[in-house]
Amino acid sequence: MGRFTPGIWVLVLGYMLSQFYRAFLAVLSPELRQEIGATPGDLAISSGIWFAAFALMQVPVGRWLDQIGPKATASALMLAAAAGAAVFAMASAPWHLHAAMGLIGIGCSPALMSAYYIFARNFSPREFGTLAGMFVAVGALGNLLSATPLVVVTEAVGWRSTLWGMCAITLGVALAEWLFVRDPERLDRSHPAGRLSDILRLRALWFILPLFAVNYGASAAIRGLWAGPYLEDVFRAAPATVGNATLLMGFAMIAGNFLAGPAVRAVGSVRRTILIGTAGTVVVIGALWLFTTQSLALSVALLALVGFSGASYVLLIAHGRAFLPTHLVGRGVTFLNMFSIGGTGLLQFGSRPVFQHALAAGGPTAAYSTLFLFFTLPLALGLVLYFMTPEAPHE
Repeated sequence: MGRFTPGIWVLVLGYMLSQFYRAFLAVLSPELRQEIGATPGDLAISSGIWFAAFALMQVPVGRWLDQIGPKATASALMLAAAAGAAVFAMASAPWHLHAAMGLIGIGCSPALMSAYYIFARNFSPREFGTLAGMFVAVGALGNLLSATPLVVVTEAVGWRSTLWGMCAITLGVALAEWLFVRDPERLDRSHPAGRLSDILRLRALWFILPLFAVNYGASAAIRGLWAGPYLEDVFRAAPATVGNATLLMGFAMIAGNFLAGPAVRAVGSVRRTILIGTAGTVVVIGALWLFTTQSLALSVALLALVGFSGASYVLLIAHGRAFLPTHLVGRGVTFLNMFSIGGTGLLQFGSRPVFQHALAAGGPTAAYSTLFLFFTLPLALGLVLYFMTPEAPHE
């Protein structure tokens, strides 16, 4: 972490906010259901809108990173996240949450990619993977804050006051990004202007993209949306139990990201490490499908393993970045991230009708069992297609 400048640490704060906002609905679900009538299905829509807005912003964010740099891009868009937090704090109907999460998704869209752009421009592809993993691991503390700490704060001051506090924090991070982030040197005229079509012509990326679309989606949807309702509906878990379970899942995500770099060195290949990690995720979510109601302790342990084994996102970014020429770095990494976040959003949207249909047909047990199967199958398909991706050029 000695290579993290003050500007990078500020971007870490922005990414912590992004992690918090994508995951906090699972913990607030009981209060939102009671106060404004927001069901798990409504929250699935809100969460899906966050990911859809985030994904749709990746193409313009990539262009802005190349043209005006991460400083202006990250700080300006973070203001939209602050506005979304304010709308959320004033919500009185489920559709207000949809609007709020859309604004927050727009505001968080450059949080990770701004740092990745700086890493990709200033460091080698091999260093990029290590720095990217460290950045995500530290930023994932936002995931932890959206678990038990959020339960404690909301019980003390209420969820509306909590969101007003998050609005103020988000404004502070936007200001800090403007003050401390430093843009890499601009490319000279010897580098061609990058276009989206140039990225699509990189054949090495073709079979990475399907796994990008589903790899992060399963763990993000389960951690950020379904873990809380699942434990509450199936095991009648108290809010404190839900908070502790999601906190454990957050710790596991952090551990997985910190261990991503050492795992690659131990295995000897980023591609093989991704194959092993993704296969582990398929097995763990498949176990949740098979043993949905076995015991609370087993389910909490499996949820934690979902977080741990689903940390191969940073390795996928590192693998894809290795095929990108310098002039396509900004557009390239955001294009890859668009597939990841966009796929996550589609899984969020798709999970709602799957859950509701299974709930009507067989009750909560059948609903959550079907839901876990719904997350397992696309991940297994993405893993099969990824076998056709070549090793990174430097390996």
